[in-house]
Amino acid sequence: MTFVQVIDCTTSRVDELNQLMDSWVEATRGKRTATHSIVGRDRADSTHVVEIVEFPSYEEAMKNSHLPETDRIFREMVALCDREPSFTDLDVVRDEQLNKAVARSFFDDVINAGNVDAADAMCTADYREHDPSLSSYDIGLEQAKVENREIMAAFEPVATIESMVAEGDTVCVRASFKGRHTGTYQGMEATGREVTGTAHVTFRCTGGKIAESWWNFDDLGLMKQLGAMEG
Repeated sequence: MTFVQVIDCTTSRVDELNQLMDSWVEATRGKRTATHSIVGRDRADSTHVVEIVEFPSYEEAMKNSHLPETDRIFREMVALCDREPSFTDLDVVRDEQLNKAVARSFFDDVINAGNVDAADAMCTADYREHDPSLSSYDIGLEQAKVENREIMAAFEPVATIESMVAEGDTVCVRASFKGRHTGTYQGMEATGREVTGTAHVTFRCTGGKIAESWWNFDDLGLMKQLGAMEG
């Protein structure tokens, strides 16, 4: 179970505290078990600082706290604070990464369910799609739907999300796909051949919707499987 520690402190020496955190990051490289750290300053009180540190589990957090570097940094942090920091230990009971959710829905509903029109509810009105395999590297939603509908009809692809990483407003997806060439694709009549391949896509999200995407498929491998190119 993911574990989060919240460190609450008051200090007028925020810059020095930041430098101390930089020192801890460098000193614990290759040793620390923390996976994510966020430091925030209270808008209503510039001396009020909160750090949120994420760990894979409580046990991993305890390993981290027993590092000599962590103990040293803690003592130095206390010296920078106007009062001793308080700690809140939290077991994470829900972790909803909303941008990941819309990216996953795109794969499930648009690609795997073959419902290209489902993108209307998932994408912004000014959505832009970038894909070197399409007619232009920068196209809007309606044109993207037209061209992707042809691809869906040609292969009836099924995609599997192999991994997904979210940071800020972007979500990166590594996927594999399989299908059968049952329709015309780029002027090539159906061959009936089964095809497999890989793909990567980066989504940029805003307001819970996809505003932009960058796609890269193994087009060369696909054409070889269709017999259009020598292997």
